[in-house]
Amino acid sequence: MKTAIRFHHTLSPSKVLTAGFAIIILTGTILLSLPVSSTDGNRIPLLDAFFMATSATCVTGLTVLDPGTDLTLLGQLVLLVLTQVGGLGFMTMGTIIALAFNKRISLRERLILQEAMNYNSMEGLISLIRRVIMYSFVIEAVGAFLLSSRWALDMPLTQAVYFGIYHSITMFNNAGFDLFGQVTGPFSGLSAYAQDLYVNLVIMGLIFLGGIGFVVMSDLLEFRAKRKLSLHSKVVLSFSLALVVLGALLIYIMERTNEHTMGPLGEGGRILASFFQSVSSRSGGVSTLGTTDMNPSTQFLLVILMFIGAAPGSTGGGIKVTVFAVLIGAVFALIRGKDDIVMYNRRLAKDTIIKAVTQTWLALFLVIFVTMALSVLEDRSFLPILFETTSAFGTTGMSLGLTPMLTPAGKIIICIVMFLGRVGPLTLAYALAPRSSKELYRHPEGRITIG
Repeated sequence: MKTAIRFHHTLSPSKVLTAGFAIIILTGTILLSLPVSSTDGNRIPLLDAFFMATSATCVTGLTVLDPGTDLTLLGQLVLLVLTQVGGLGFMTMGTIIALAFNKRISLRERLILQEAMNYNSMEGLISLIRRVIMYSFVIEAVGAFLLSSRWALDMPLTQAVYFGIYHSITMFNNAGFDLFGQVTGPFSGLSAYAQDLYVNLVIMGLIFLGGIGFVVMSDLLEFRAKRKLSLHSKVVLSFSLALVVLGALLIYIMERTNEHTMGPLGEGGRILASFFQSVSSRSGGVSTLGTTDMNPSTQFLLVILMFIGAAPGSTGGGIKVTVFAVLIGAVFALIRGKDDIVMYNRRLAKDTIIKAVTQTWLALFLVIFVTMALSVLEDRSFLPILFETTSAFGTTGMSLGLTPMLTPAGKIIICIVMFLGRVGPLTLAYALAPRSSKELYRHPEGRITIG
């Protein structure tokens, strides 16, 4: 027993986070593989159960089964719980339970929480966790009420309330699971509401709030008292809004004449669909248009948006919008002949820039390597494989229909990518790396030619 305790205390925060997510996935796999989770009464194949549990815990939304038609109420609820725990983080949930029982949060547990939340300081961390839970449940409750009110016009009240709660949680956590397979056919998504302004605005709001991160939400709610936003919040909000608008504009230009997607819609419907796809592609994962029917240029644009992803400390994935902002800032600094990357009159620290570049390269190597591996294993064209791989890494959940047709090896590879996308390749690298020691010397400076 003492050995086990010592082993636990020697684990770094990165290793604890990685192990914690793995345990949750395995638990979900066992529950989903039970016959009572399947609508046909048979056991869901273990690999498919593992895939669905990984997708839910990593708040991705890629599916090999249609949750609305292939899973029973129990199976759907297991998926929902995994999504909620995966979105908020198991350490966040554990902390709230500990606080409810007046348990003291140790320094080690605070370090793990800091790692999980991508928070820069331990000061005010527990207070932030309390706010995270409060914000999440309030936003999910409001979203559930708004969606239930609308869907009560189309279905029985009890079903509308269940759909409202379910979709509010999955959309806020940027998972993208939907139950409309039992209404409009398997894997149909929200296509029936492509021109419904009310439903689109509510779901876009849930996805956007879940994707900007809890630190930014806290900043926004305290803005009236503080009268200022942190640099992090300014960068997240400005770049997120810019990506949404630019993405919507490009989607509109490329899809407005496509008879299989936006062509039949009115002008208002095209604009609405453009914004919905732009917001959702950064991590939401649900779509009101058939992604398989989109032009290849639009599909590739979605790959780029999925790769960028949401904000740090949010329920979304990708390299993160702040990393993208640092890379853009580096380009502009170089073009203008500046030595520093400056945003909102603040110079970025060197370690921030190095971390952003490292995270981008690790993510890029992962996506490229997995895409090549799947191209060898799967008899499919290149773009769908790249799309599915990026969707898994960005924990987005958008699909070109390839996921249900993957071979067992392909499913396992995508599960690994989803896991890496959720915990972050940098976090996993820290978890696997040997314990480093501080160098007592510096090498002489050298120069190489660039460009």
